Amino acid sequence: MKFGEHLRKSLIKNYSFYYIAYDDLKHQLKKGLKDHDYQWSNQLEEDFLNALETELDKVYSFTKVKNTEVNRRIKTSEKYVYEVVDTLQRYQNNDPQVPNPPQEQDFEDLEEELSDIIADVHDLAKFTRLNYTGFQKIIKKHDKTTRFHLKPVFQVRLNSKCFYKDNYDNLIVKLSKLYDLVRTRGNPIKGDSSAGGSQQNFVRQTTKYWVHPDNITELKLVILKHLPVLVFNADKEFEPEDSAITSIYFDNKEMDLYYGRLRKDEGAEAIRLRWYGGMKSDQIFVERKTHREDWTGEKSVKARFALKEKKVNSYLKGDFTPAQIFEKARKEGKKSPQEIDNLERLAKEVQYRILKEKYRPVMRSFYNRTAFQLPGDARVRISLDTELSMVREDDFDGYDRTHGNWRRMDIGIDYPFSQLPEKDICRFPYAVLEVKLQTQLGQEPPIWIRELVASHLVEAVPKFSKFIHGGASLLTDYVNLLPFWFPQMDIDIRKPKIQHDVGIQRHNHRNIRGGSSSSGNDLDEEELTGSSYTGVHFSNDINPLEEDLDESTPLLLPNTYSQRQTRSPIRNFMYRTYGAFLHYFNDDRTFTVKPGTNWDLNETFKDKIPKGKTISVPVRIEPKVYFANERTFLSWLSIGMLLGFTAMALLNYGTKSALTASIGFFITALFTLIYAIFKYMWRVLMIREKKPVQYADMFGANMICGCIFLATFATFIFKFVEN
Repeated sequence: MKFGEHLRKSLIKNYSFYYIAYDDLKHQLKKGLKDHDYQWSNQLEEDFLNALETELDKVYSFTKVKNTEVNRRIKTSEKYVYEVVDTLQRYQNNDPQVPNPPQEQDFEDLEEELSDIIADVHDLAKFTRLNYTGFQKIIKKHDKTTRFHLKPVFQVRLNSKCFYKDNYDNLIVKLSKLYDLVRTRGNPIKGDSSAGGSQQNFVRQTTKYWVHPDNITELKLVILKHLPVLVFNADKEFEPEDSAITSIYFDNKEMDLYYGRLRKDEGAEAIRLRWYGGMKSDQIFVERKTHREDWTGEKSVKARFALKEKKVNSYLKGDFTPAQIFEKARKEGKKSPQEIDNLERLAKEVQYRILKEKYRPVMRSFYNRTAFQLPGDARVRISLDTELSMVREDDFDGYDRTHGNWRRMDIGIDYPFSQLPEKDICRFPYAVLEVKLQTQLGQEPPIWIRELVASHLVEAVPKFSKFIHGGASLLTDYVNLLPFWFPQMDIDIRKPKIQHDVGIQRHNHRNIRGGSSSSGNDLDEEELTGSSYTGVHFSNDINPLEEDLDESTPLLLPNTYSQRQTRSPIRNFMYRTYGAFLHYFNDDRTFTVKPGTNWDLNETFKDKIPKGKTISVPVRIEPKVYFANERTFLSWLSIGMLLGFTAMALLNYGTKSALTASIGFFITALFTLIYAIFKYMWRVLMIREKKPVQYADMFGANMICGCIFLATFATFIFKFVEN
């Protein structure tokens, strides 16, 4: 699908006259070239630039007006929400001046009004992103067809009227607070909203997803209807710096920690230093994440302790001891002696590992996090990390980027870090959503979460790791194993909208002051959800610039043998028969690999994997797997011995015709024993190396059955001939 068609199908009806006139600009390009024998002149360039300026002014002006309107509506709603909540609280406190409490309808009207404002924010974000993509694509088409280079010149104009750089986080925080007040009828849940400073060891069930930039704002607005934005300091006005999180990951030149985390080895560790906010933050958290296999009965855990920034270098060199770190805490007595002992033990272990294994800073991860959680209630916590970037901090190539410090100081939180060379930074194209649940045994997650993670807004990526992706992207020369998602980064993750219950909805109602709502007119189903996504797929760029949009295909496809058609009626009959067999005896769960792919991911993506690299597919091996292999081996031995005894019995006590049958059973027994030993040793080696191979035996059992059948059939034939 061409972008022009996608733009026409995706535009919002009420905004239709304010979008970039992409088709007109495209037509101007083609007509100018055609009318001048495909020679682009300076006059044509000037006319085209003027047309672009007109479109930019139109989009910029409309965006500015809508931003003002949304802010005004939020301010008005905020005033009315606090009026209603204050009236309710005064009534509950028996204030004689409030004889009647606010009605339920008042809260319902407020909720609908806020829902409409949420829809406006969503539409505005979608409008700006689509227009920015339109400008980028028409400039690319211009430069490609005219040989004039307009992109660097017009980018300056875009930056001067940067309608696409509006950050809606401040609006989302305000809307979240207001919506939470209305949803709880003026009684929001209160509790400790700390970022984890009081939490030392905590375990959560975490699932991770990628979110395309087109869906980020919509996803935030959907979540805030169920969970409020977690604000660490409610008395302070929200600032962009408040959401910044930076981590420094440690490793050595052999990348031991990288390999351990990638392979999911039992006890694999990750050591990092993390801080919240800007570079002036004085509190640094030293964290250690430890992976535990399920069969151990333990859970993977993250433990950490706080350290003053000025003491970090001394601690890493071993000059500042763990006892000195917690000396003040012991004197103050604010924490129990046992808790301090545990933290001191953690500090000793981390310091010992850093000094012994010669770990040093190798990579930095930066992102802005929006967290959704009920204060003081960690049962459901959702975090969305945007503007994710990985930056090199190592000295493996002979250049010490930290200059002896524990972190490099030439960058802060100034995303996109344009001062860095491209070899030092990886700007991740998606946002990362983490859903963290603490539920009782057997308890299902809330239904809205299940609907959310099954929607078109997210793409599940199990076990995604910022550290592993940064290592694979930036330190490719020092690692041989790559994560399974690495060669698929150029596959677009956007999907057509298949579920209408998840998304932004607009209410057709009278607003809180009695006027008409912002809906303006009756909207169809696509407009009610704020999206008319048609199932197109872009490239993997943050701002896709490819002209043609293609579709992706799942890796596994159902085995539809009964529907296959060939020119041979015999083959068609066999396909239908086998398809019926699969349907009735295999529970319809047989899948085949998509044409052109292979079960081995290294073979499937061999054209996308750098030379000399392989994909690491973590395979969970529990002790019972070894026992299962041994039981299978013993079962094969018993079958081989039984066949051997049968051969001996026929040889010693049978007739002359039984001699041939005994030879057949003896050969079958010998094959069974040799094959069992070979298969057992092969499986032991594959299990030990955690290789994702086909452990099921598709050959041996069928072969033995065939040999037994032939031996038995030969016995009857020779007996018949003898008689």
